[in-house]
Amino acid sequence: MSKKEMKKIRNIENIESDVVIIGGGCGLAAAVAAAEKGARVILLEKRRKAGGNTAMAGGFMAAESPIQKRLRIDASREEIFKASMDYAHWNINPRLIRAMIDKSGDTVRWLEGMGLKYQDVTHFYHNQLPRIYHVPEGNGAALVKVLLKRCEDLGVSIFYQAPAKKILLGKSGEVTGVLAEGKEKQLRIKTDTAVIVTGGFSGNKRMLKKYCPLYTENISLNGVPLMGDGLSMAFEAGAAPEGLGTILAMGPFFEGSKYVHCTAMESYSVWLNSHGERFINEDSAIPSETANALNKQPGKVCYALYDEETKRTFMEEGLHKGMVRPYTPMTKMTELDDYLKKDRETGNVKISRSWKEIADWMGADPKGLRRNIDEYNSYCDRGYDELLFKNRRCLKPLRKPPFYAFRCGQAFHGTVGGIKINHLMEVLDKKDIPIRGLYAAGNDTGGWIADTYNYVISGTALAFGINSSRIAGENAAGFISKHIK
Repeated sequence: MSKKEMKKIRNIENIESDVVIIGGGCGLAAAVAAAEKGARVILLEKRRKAGGNTAMAGGFMAAESPIQKRLRIDASREEIFKASMDYAHWNINPRLIRAMIDKSGDTVRWLEGMGLKYQDVTHFYHNQLPRIYHVPEGNGAALVKVLLKRCEDLGVSIFYQAPAKKILLGKSGEVTGVLAEGKEKQLRIKTDTAVIVTGGFSGNKRMLKKYCPLYTENISLNGVPLMGDGLSMAFEAGAAPEGLGTILAMGPFFEGSKYVHCTAMESYSVWLNSHGERFINEDSAIPSETANALNKQPGKVCYALYDEETKRTFMEEGLHKGMVRPYTPMTKMTELDDYLKKDRETGNVKISRSWKEIADWMGADPKGLRRNIDEYNSYCDRGYDELLFKNRRCLKPLRKPPFYAFRCGQAFHGTVGGIKINHLMEVLDKKDIPIRGLYAAGNDTGGWIADTYNYVISGTALAFGINSSRIAGENAAGFISKHIK
């Protein structure tokens, strides 16, 4: 045996655990759930701190939660289930989405018991019913904080900067351990159950190009660049794929200040492609659907426009959609002039009194742009959008200079899909048979979102992440209790 091989052996630390959780974002919920069932739990986190995209999230969906009942909000599990299945045209696993919805209300109670406080149960976009979007005080960061505290109280062992590398399997294909890379040595963890919750592959360009038709090099990632480690380990262990290729897309997305972005995506704005043509009703409130429309435009780019009078409306009367916190509906954008000046310097904003200058900046034919602007203004005058049927309350003409134009593209929060699971969060092989002792949850998994993310049931991604992780943790602990001890 070589000296290099001998050194490698000496640098392996052998430890043991009932359950190993791979990923410290929504995986924290799996760790807590397993530990509450009496299991010894080790959590492996690749980064220096826990949280991942969970810490960046806003709120999550729940049905029949204690808070909804206190507020007399009627949001039945049946109603949310039907809406979820209809939106996906039944192209998702009904038992899987049902498991998440059925768990969701109790998970609100569960988190309240840990000390999580909620600032609101609200609608994600204006006039959305029923109210299902539960927003913690402090958003996702507060959620992570209470789960970490609960892990500490329950004695969960968390290894930071310790990425899992391999699921170890026995002769019959069952989980026997997890191999991880620690700070100073490799970790070989003997275990009979592992839960994969690594969050997807949003930072892996090779996988994005291979699996995601909507992905381009120009799309902006509005989240943590995750590398798909969990999917790679699961596939190596024999997992079947499902739902690969869906991204949590949104658009139009202005790559400048959030302050200006809020106005660019408002209903009062006018959205044009690079030919100077409107392509969607600007009052559309579902970011994933407007992203689909943008994806069909030349270069996947569009331009949001408004005039001086509309700018004054934003400043003095406030936003209409108000979909980006903390800039909610009716927020008066009193500092808009200052932000416009700053963003103008980046080259993504054009301010001019001349439509020809704006057309040249967009790369559009000046006559064509002016023709489309005149057509839109005529709709405003009549109070009826003959082309795309925009809400008449949002029809504001482009007549008073200066005119403001914003270059917008696509963005995405992360990926969804990859590992095939059942409603117990068990990982399935290519014959739809559970791999003994292996579970997965959250964005690493498929079967709960179709090709377009369901913003209608707002907060589904975080809700699925937390609830599926909780279910996986409970079942992993139950597997140990039933089959091992």
